[in-house]
Amino acid sequence: MREEESRKGGTPVFGEEHKERIIQEFVPGKQVTLAHVIPNPVDALYGKMGLIDAEGAIGIFTITPSEAAIIAADVASKAAGITIGFVDRFNGSLIITGDVADVEAALHDVMHVLCDGMGFAGTPITRS
Repeated sequence: MREEESRKGGTPVFGEEHKERIIQEFVPGKQVTLAHVIPNPVDALYGKMGLIDAEGAIGIFTITPSEAAIIAADVASKAAGITIGFVDRFNGSLIITGDVADVEAALHDVMHVLCDGMGFAGTPITRS
């Protein structure tokens, strides 16, 4: 009986381990979930992110569907004098660097194209 209770979610029997599993899944939809500017990051942050030669402000995007990060990278690079630090087409992350004004201009242009032009749900551009 104790073994059966354990399988049904009761108290684990001695020697059995209770494990929690977390499943991440994307739901259909088009959304910019994060648009953020770090105007004056500490120098160590660039190295921790793998951005060896980066300087200036950091712009961060998280976008669903993840392939839209490619579109965002293209728009951002054409909008202002930024450098693309990282594009993850599997998780929808985009990191850009450059002067504060250029990073902010690039974030605004990306939001305009994705939200106004392509129907993505937006989020406010935040700053720390």
